[in-house]
Amino acid sequence: MPDIIQLLPDNIANQIAAGEVIQRPASAVKELLENAVDAGATEINLMVNDAGKALIQVIDNGKGMSETDARMAFERHATSKIRNIEDLFKIKTMGFRGEALASIAAVAQVELKSRRAEDETGVFIEIENSLVIKQEPIAMQTGTSIAMKNLFFNVPARRNFLKSNAAELRHIVDEFIRVAMSFPEIFFSFTSNGQQVFHLEKGSMKQRIVQILGNSYAAKLVPVQEQTDYMNIYGFVGKPETAKKTRGDQYFFVNNRFIKSAYLNHAVMNAFNEMIAKDSFPMYTLFIDLDPAQLDINVHPTKQEIKFEDEKIVYAFVQSAIKHALAQFSISPTLDFELDASIQSLDAVSKPFTEDKKSSASSSSLYNTFTKKNQSHFVESKSELKHWRDFYEKDKTQPESFSQRPADEPQVTGAAFINTSNKPQTDKLFQIQNSFIIVQTEKGYYLVHQQNAHERILYERFALAVEGKPIATQQSLFPATIELHAADAVLLKELLSDMNHLGYQLEPFGNNTFVIQGTPADVSQGNEKTAIEKMLEQYKHFSSDLKYSKREKLLRSLALQQSVKAGTSLTDKEMKVLIEDLFNCAIPNSTANGKPTYLEFKKEELDKLFGR
Repeated sequence: MPDIIQLLPDNIANQIAAGEVIQRPASAVKELLENAVDAGATEINLMVNDAGKALIQVIDNGKGMSETDARMAFERHATSKIRNIEDLFKIKTMGFRGEALASIAAVAQVELKSRRAEDETGVFIEIENSLVIKQEPIAMQTGTSIAMKNLFFNVPARRNFLKSNAAELRHIVDEFIRVAMSFPEIFFSFTSNGQQVFHLEKGSMKQRIVQILGNSYAAKLVPVQEQTDYMNIYGFVGKPETAKKTRGDQYFFVNNRFIKSAYLNHAVMNAFNEMIAKDSFPMYTLFIDLDPAQLDINVHPTKQEIKFEDEKIVYAFVQSAIKHALAQFSISPTLDFELDASIQSLDAVSKPFTEDKKSSASSSSLYNTFTKKNQSHFVESKSELKHWRDFYEKDKTQPESFSQRPADEPQVTGAAFINTSNKPQTDKLFQIQNSFIIVQTEKGYYLVHQQNAHERILYERFALAVEGKPIATQQSLFPATIELHAADAVLLKELLSDMNHLGYQLEPFGNNTFVIQGTPADVSQGNEKTAIEKMLEQYKHFSSDLKYSKREKLLRSLALQQSVKAGTSLTDKEMKVLIEDLFNCAIPNSTANGKPTYLEFKKEELDKLFGR
């Protein structure tokens, strides 16, 4: 029997490995931009065509490469940054594993031009399917230009799995922002299909944040700055009024590398505790600088997930730094204490602090915990403090809320929920707390949540609209314009066709600007911009859930955003229409997100409560 195990050819091995690093056009954009930063560039230009599927090109004015280096750069694990294993634990550059260019060359047609300042000519290299097709000298300015064309041309199955151009362009915008945010001292530009998306001049960190996230943040940023011998934290957080319903404007960087960390995000949320609504998310752009030996950035192919040697210290510092910043700028709530006369008579105030008492206090473990250096993370371990943790332990006995039920729990729909002999009686309706409606039935009553009920009604109405029954549009007498930051503008372009069915008539008008020609009849004039901005925020909130289609997320977002809110007083006629519309729905008992629209109370159950 012949041997059956054999080595894969290099080009196939490279394609398999490329799948780890280059998952979509945005992955290549990230790697090429980071290489340009590592090359010491002060100007970096990104150009994409067809959302990166046809072309991704990055041009920089960095130090360039020699002819030999340019050729070696496309070999797997060829790197200028690692010489021995110890180097892995003191990395300060963006790239280091030597996988990016090799992976790109395995799945695209690549053209590289590069020249060092000391060389008379540069080098031009053309690579396809990991093979060098052409190499020749070329006249060019100092720096590097790398263009990758026809991504996944040799792996058609991977190309077929790419999303729409609008969706892929959003991912590219996200990666561009993450790199550009880290380096405000570098000029960045981004052009898509010949149209400029970003033009970011060199400036301060605050200027770069405002350039990217919009002028609305210009006067609403609070600086964060804390320095210790272990780590430094700096950056900005948004004032509480800038909090949104989505995590979109949240950026964490460790040693200038963008990371995703639910753990550190929790620290930020804790710092904002009781200052923003529980379902809102603060804006922040925070940078952590610490010794590379204290973290491991090599735990994930995209290097967006890292491990800290001591997570508790980092968590505590992040939370403390933000609380300090908010307090310093009089944003966090303050406590005013009036001097109570009875306090003056206490021993601690009236009696002198003798030497005996001083030595007794200084010898306690509590005093040592707060006076010795590098002891902050040992506070919990002191036995006399352990009982304080009981106040913060989650109560395991609390029942699970309705919204936390398993997603696969079967739901009964339609007529099964409304017995023909127990139909709602809409002649007498009562509103409680401007949030609930009592609807009498022959066997008891329904307690209807007005916002949840309206969500269900709108959701089914919108679902019919996108399936071929468009909602009537109210033309604007004086069309308004809405300007969005680049990521939201790309998102809105992706949703335009479905929004037309839902009563919105929007037309692109220059760079990141749209003209609102018409809106659904139930959106009041003058409120169009707010309605669209809130819809986008809600859409991004749903975007983290991959099981929903683009259209489904749009329907849910609009239903949630346009529904009548709890706390709104309704007239008798409005309540009657709401209840009739609800019980005419195909699924009247819950919202699209699984929240109940009403609860049923039967007369016999009420009698039992009163012992009858």
